[in-house]
Amino acid sequence: MNVLLINGSPHTNGCTRFALSIVASELEKAGIATEIVNIGGKAIQGCIACGKCSELGRCVFNNDIVNQLAEKFEAADGLVIGSPVYYAGANGTLLSLLDRLFYSTPFPKRMKVGAVVTSARRAGTITTFDQLNHFFTLAEMPVASSRYWNEIHGNTPEQANQDEEGKQIMRVLGRNMAFLIKAIAAEKEKNGLPEQEPARIATNFIR
Repeated sequence: MNVLLINGSPHTNGCTRFALSIVASELEKAGIATEIVNIGGKAIQGCIACGKCSELGRCVFNNDIVNQLAEKFEAADGLVIGSPVYYAGANGTLLSLLDRLFYSTPFPKRMKVGAVVTSARRAGTITTFDQLNHFFTLAEMPVASSRYWNEIHGNTPEQANQDEEGKQIMRVLGRNMAFLIKAIAAEKEKNGLPEQEPARIATNFIR
């Protein structure tokens, strides 16, 4: 079993990475392999709605990290998305990556476990947390939770290390995520996944 953790912060070893490392440590203790990938400082093209991914089975843009991450995501049992707060929202580079990663990949994501980690000096973590969880719920991915919203506070990793509540939240999140992954795997082996309807019904306001 393994979990992919995406660090959306351009600060490779900043507060977001610090929080993700705590989650990863708990997953590792539970016997689940982890990999943290830093994408915040990379140039990542946004989605242009060209639709070529439906033909290619991957994003048409092959000059950045999205298609590489797609392979890791497909092989993973869970995904943790970490983001700093920019104007009460997620990092723009991270959003560009996630739009393409989720939209362009044809493999099923249902029952992979998802979790969001947010980091801020003071505020905006809740709106960022809500924004990023939309990716999971649209993809039938169960969302791992902690005993509070998954946020840590500080302007530097040293300050984040003083947030005792934030660190506890990350530890509990890691343990809960490990439990969910193992429980889903056990049930899948025993009884398979829940029955899936053959086609998605999509309606709009005129029909």
